[in-house]
Amino acid sequence: MERMEPINEPVRRRNRVLSDRSKMKRTIGNPGSGLANGRLRRIEGRHNTLVKELRRAFAQGELTEEGYCAIEGMRIVEEAIRSGLRFHAVFFSDSAENRAERLLPQMGAHVETLLLPDKLFASLVPSETPQGVAALVGCKKFKLEEALPRAEGGPLVAVAGVQDPGNLGTILRSAEAFGASGVVVGEGTVSQFNSKAVRASAGSVFRLPVVRGKLGEVAGLLRDRGVRLIATSSHKGTRLDEAKLAGPIALFIGSEGAGLPRDLMSKMDEVIAIPHAPQVESLNAGVAASIVLYEVARQRQ
Repeated sequence: MERMEPINEPVRRRNRVLSDRSKMKRTIGNPGSGLANGRLRRIEGRHNTLVKELRRAFAQGELTEEGYCAIEGMRIVEEAIRSGLRFHAVFFSDSAENRAERLLPQMGAHVETLLLPDKLFASLVPSETPQGVAALVGCKKFKLEEALPRAEGGPLVAVAGVQDPGNLGTILRSAEAFGASGVVVGEGTVSQFNSKAVRASAGSVFRLPVVRGKLGEVAGLLRDRGVRLIATSSHKGTRLDEAKLAGPIALFIGSEGAGLPRDLMSKMDEVIAIPHAPQVESLNAGVAASIVLYEVARQRQ
């Protein structure tokens, strides 16, 4: 029988390293490994109470009966954390489990943390390409008084009949960016808690005073307080670059197609128009509001 040569020490060390790496790969992703896995609760079925609550919140595009808003996506969840929102539950898909290691240390131990199969997770969220992270969060509730413009503050934005959630989200984002005092979401306008509106707002909906209200009543209240009411129009009105936008004002933004209702338009003190090429019929509500808000902020510098 042939005598085998002993394996030299460098080979032994290399084999030990390979073995250790193999063990690490087997450990990652196993329940109970790491801080995140220790907190994650595995859910396989669609009838779990929290799973049903998330599905219902996304489907309705409104707050749940308990006052929670459904959000999805890594960026929006991180914005909710940064904004100091109270988390009720957070959901991860199997393929996004590694993201739990980044998010869970930023959340309190009381937050429910669930791990779902990819297929189940995808059936709950509206996104066509889910990022594997969703949550139920308690959004701040504001009163109309908190949204009203102050003497030295930015304008109030009132939104009428804007049904596209992306447009509303853009308005909210620009309102915060350019120092608006708040936003009133009026009749016929999509909810600010619609998941697409939340995503388009890039987190502004979590911080900016946003309330629902009847715009006719709000206009009367504003007039009594000496706030100037200004509407936007596609073509008719004072050119934006000629308008005087100092002092307490409220900007009324209508939908791209219908604009402001006639009864509301009759309450306005001034109508302003954004100059643009004549072959373009109109700008969408999100773009128009952003341009006007920028001009208001520029004039107040």
